[in-house]
Amino acid sequence: MLAETERADVRGLCESTLRQNWREGIRAADDTPFAYTCPSPRHYPWQWFWDSCFTAIAWRHFDPDRSRRELESLLAAQREDGFIGHTIFWSPLGGRRRFTYNVLSPHDLMTASIQPPTLAWAWRIAVGDPADIPGIRAQHRWLGEHRDLDGDGLIWIVQPDESGLDASTQFDAIWGHRAHGLPGFLLLVRRNRQLGYDLRRIAAAGGPVCCEVMTNVLYNLSRMALGLRSLTPTIVERMYDESSGVFRPLARPEPARVPALTWTALAPLALPDLPEHIGRRLVDEQLLDPERFWLPVPPPSVSASDPSFATKDTDLFGLRRYWRGPTWINSAWLLWLGLTRLGYQPEADELAARISAVVRSQGLREYYDPRSGGGMGAVDFGWSSLAIELVDPDPRAARSYV
Repeated sequence: MLAETERADVRGLCESTLRQNWREGIRAADDTPFAYTCPSPRHYPWQWFWDSCFTAIAWRHFDPDRSRRELESLLAAQREDGFIGHTIFWSPLGGRRRFTYNVLSPHDLMTASIQPPTLAWAWRIAVGDPADIPGIRAQHRWLGEHRDLDGDGLIWIVQPDESGLDASTQFDAIWGHRAHGLPGFLLLVRRNRQLGYDLRRIAAAGGPVCCEVMTNVLYNLSRMALGLRSLTPTIVERMYDESSGVFRPLARPEPARVPALTWTALAPLALPDLPEHIGRRLVDEQLLDPERFWLPVPPPSVSASDPSFATKDTDLFGLRRYWRGPTWINSAWLLWLGLTRLGYQPEADELAARISAVVRSQGLREYYDPRSGGGMGAVDFGWSSLAIELVDPDPRAARSYV
């Protein structure tokens, strides 16, 4: 268990970062009011969809009204048909981002691509019943109509960054030289713009398109928060590989090699109705294995047993592809939920202690080195405030997601 001083340190870091990154105002282009947590002032100035869902969850520990206002800002950007984009531009999009962001026009007010549909789940945890919110129901109707390729409820993505995992090595086998950050990615963006980021048009044009595990886990949690039918049986049927004991993404066309083993293979641990025997296998054989995911700062984004864990390549801007190994706070939290639900309390407490230690040492960073604990990527990173969920869980909200 954490000492009270350690808990207070983490609380203080989370609150100060959230308050520092808070932005509110009125967008000049259309007089729409907004209020959100900037993911990182020097790196990510706009409102990212799933970042806001995570920071809204953290805000409820300090200022619940800001949880509501943050999520309402996502709804304020919503199109009439229910669509909400990956990134919302409350100030103009400029510079080279006009060429690399998923917009149809440089004047667009948000991207034409999605991020993991976390809104309804975040609303349930931080605000109340999402079924009472017409905009949230409309978003799920849009997803069902436009991203369910096979009619089984699962949703598909048209680019790696729609998963929020961007350069995750699991996508290298699927998108090849067009994976995020590689030179071919610019051509992928150009082609998908021409096809309007329409899943069925892109699939018909040869794809690739992907049914990604973690994206569907968060989508399912949001569906369950709305009172809709759980997709957990479908996720298990279509994505669970019994022989390896992990979940795998689906792709069209089918990749020539098995995608890299990343933490997303364990993401279904966050599902409250995951069959216990599958959950225990994920924990015992994968998460708690010190040669795979149970590193000093668990879990790494890529299994330490996977060859891509140690890859040091760079993206087309000469920047290290940070998805190759480092630990994210949100992934630690999602897997912590599964540890707690399945009764692995000592391990859940140990995970919280390790995350607490690196946060206190390095501040809220975008990533952390899973071996040394060194901070990496953007500084003052908003969603790393999810550390508060590990060190100071709110028992009143536990039934919303465990």
